Amino acid sequence: MSIEILKEGISEEQKSQDEQKTREIVSDVLTSIKTCGDSAVREYSEKLDNYSPASFRLSEEQIQDCINQLSDQVIHDIKFAQTQIREFAKAQKDALQDIEVEPIPGVILGHKNIPVQSVGCYVPGGKYPMVASAHMSVVTASVAGVPRIVATTPPYKGELIPAVIAAIHFGGAHEIYIVGGAQAIGMLAYGTETVSSVDMVVGPGNAFVAEAKRQIFGPVGIDLFAGPTETMVIADDTVDAEMCATDLLGQAEHGINSPAVLVTNSRKLAEGTLKEIHRLLEILPTANLAAPSWHNYGQVYLCDTYEEMLQVANQIASEHVQVMTDRDDWFLEHMTSYGALFLGPRTNVANGDKVIGTNHTLPTKGAGRYTGGLWVGKFLKTHSYQKITSDEAATFVGEYCSRLCLLEGFVGHAEQANIRLRRYGGLNVPYGKPPSQI
Repeated sequence: MSIEILKEGISEEQKSQDEQKTREIVSDVLTSIKTCGDSAVREYSEKLDNYSPASFRLSEEQIQDCINQLSDQVIHDIKFAQTQIREFAKAQKDALQDIEVEPIPGVILGHKNIPVQSVGCYVPGGKYPMVASAHMSVVTASVAGVPRIVATTPPYKGELIPAVIAAIHFGGAHEIYIVGGAQAIGMLAYGTETVSSVDMVVGPGNAFVAEAKRQIFGPVGIDLFAGPTETMVIADDTVDAEMCATDLLGQAEHGINSPAVLVTNSRKLAEGTLKEIHRLLEILPTANLAAPSWHNYGQVYLCDTYEEMLQVANQIASEHVQVMTDRDDWFLEHMTSYGALFLGPRTNVANGDKVIGTNHTLPTKGAGRYTGGLWVGKFLKTHSYQKITSDEAATFVGEYCSRLCLLEGFVGHAEQANIRLRRYGGLNVPYGKPPSQI
């Protein structure tokens, strides 16, 4: 048994150096936004996006003007996609129930699922107009019942993107800003003179956006580290090289640093896919992005067994995992670390990206080992509560509480229980002492 790497990407050392540069740039941007507010937002927008409007927040008239520029077909398609995302999010929300139980007579325990009160949704658009990202964050936050949804998206070549603005609006955003990059994340997290800060920031983005989310985490929440895009194809000889190459390049075109990995037990398929990728890059209009991404970040693993393929897949924990084998359901049962699975040759990652209903904001950089992707539950906080409704219950629990607090040396804690034993249980418990033993 062995695992052979037929193609490797750049070294981990080179990746680390690139990430360090990104961290330093983002830190400077966030410090400027936190210190200088609106003026820093405008400075970066002018410098990076060639965009400096009178107001970065869109008016109702500007939003409606964007909608009016779209054909009926485009509006229909946007609303169709949002219906799929909304219905799946509703089904997920229905699975989350408030509970209340009475484990001891007179003792009530429960939890409530409460929406985050303000959320900032980042909708990327620097290289492509990412209409679908509006569905994934804004629609899902709306289903969760978030009362303040703020969306921000960059201009595209210095102009508004009507389809993106329409999707954000249809999705249910309450405020829309045209600001992109790390400066947008800083604006949402810290607030400015004209923008109130939010409680949580969500959404995918490039390396700078993902790093900005990492750096602002703590004072505000984030959904997860989402970006740059990653994809993995797990395939055997039940599919052909053209299919595998197409699925790999379909995600590599996101940017010049989007990892694409093939894991297979067929040497013929592996070598054929390498040839097909070379052929397709000659005709793919977005090869200027896909080619360097594949050259620097593409990998091909040749395994002897399906168990080895599973091992490699779980170790890498890719964002998107397309499975095309004679045992797709076996991988569904045994895969433990990934963003989302796409099972069988009839589906594909683009379906999940754009329309099918599951969320496309997914964990990257191995985060699938400890978290899933964005979903309606990310916008809900589960808060517990308790109450005691009888003197008997207060006394019964309080005796245990007092002794257990003193076991740990917490006298003040014990007195919280003891004062109630005296008042509601009529027990004469000396200060700082436990009640009588059982």
